[in-house]
Amino acid sequence: MTRPHQSSAPLLLVENLQVALPTPHGLVPAIRNIHLRLERGQTLGVIGESGSGKSITMLALMGLLPEQAQVSGSVKLNGQEMVGASDATFCGIRGNRVGMVFQDPMSALNPVQTIGRQVAEPLRLHRGLSRNAARAEAVALLTRVGIADAARRAEAYPHQFSGGQRQRITIAMALACGPDLLIADEPTTALDATLQLQILQLLRELVAERGMALILISHDLGVIAQNVDQMLVMYGGSIVERGPTAAVFQHMAHPYTRGLFAARPMIGLRAEGQRPRLPTITGHVPELQDIPPGCPFAGRCAWTEASCASTTPPALAVPVHSSGAAHTASCQPHVLRQLEATA
Repeated sequence: MTRPHQSSAPLLLVENLQVALPTPHGLVPAIRNIHLRLERGQTLGVIGESGSGKSITMLALMGLLPEQAQVSGSVKLNGQEMVGASDATFCGIRGNRVGMVFQDPMSALNPVQTIGRQVAEPLRLHRGLSRNAARAEAVALLTRVGIADAARRAEAYPHQFSGGQRQRITIAMALACGPDLLIADEPTTALDATLQLQILQLLRELVAERGMALILISHDLGVIAQNVDQMLVMYGGSIVERGPTAAVFQHMAHPYTRGLFAARPMIGLRAEGQRPRLPTITGHVPELQDIPPGCPFAGRCAWTEASCASTTPPALAVPVHSSGAAHTASCQPHVLRQLEATA
């Protein structure tokens, strides 16, 4: 099912999103000044180390943050402001206009309900279908995502399926009401390489079929390279680089992005009788309360200067894209110029 689109506003418009989370040290910033715009049919990838803020950003979009969290800025879905919206408003959007595929399908599924009932639930809640009509639609969805003999297996429970099948079931749940936006948070992490390819291919097909927008979160640079048109690189709750995926991969600008790419294991680089060490980013990801107010990467970056920890770096166009490609990096101008000179 696809929903008619009457608004000329972008599907998703995020401006200056900031999130503070409760910790033993009090409320500390977890997400800082996030801006993004996503149109229908676009695909966006988000990469970064664990703790960089990828999942927290998506939970903020879904209204799933802890109760004590503080959120400011603006998140508009089809022009509707979501920051400060009521629980009832979010309940009408989650599973309806926005679907989410979580990293661990076993924890996302209810172990004491059949999968047919779980896939049918959003159809009954949001579309008002009868029990029989919702079950028939659920069986069709399960068949579409590759569950064999779906009419019979709809009566089975999550533990009776493999990991790859459970992930397919959560995708069916997320797509049940024909959402405008699908958020997939590390959807292939626990799967082997063959199942990863199958799940990612399924997501591509479904996005193309239904005209949805897709936000794909992943640690895997190869997954991002092959499955999204635009990408963000996050560190310390901030976006440090963004742009068309091909442009970012071809001209990595920010020191953190370069560090991530340099640390990739590469087939064929092992010398005979040797095992060369991979380059690593010095230091470690700081705790939320220890992230500097300026550049979040200050201290781990080889180009760190005294002003980096206190001065927020501007988002600058990457010099190589004089043709106007929308590729930016948040770094000091002279550092970007020096890095470009050494590329």
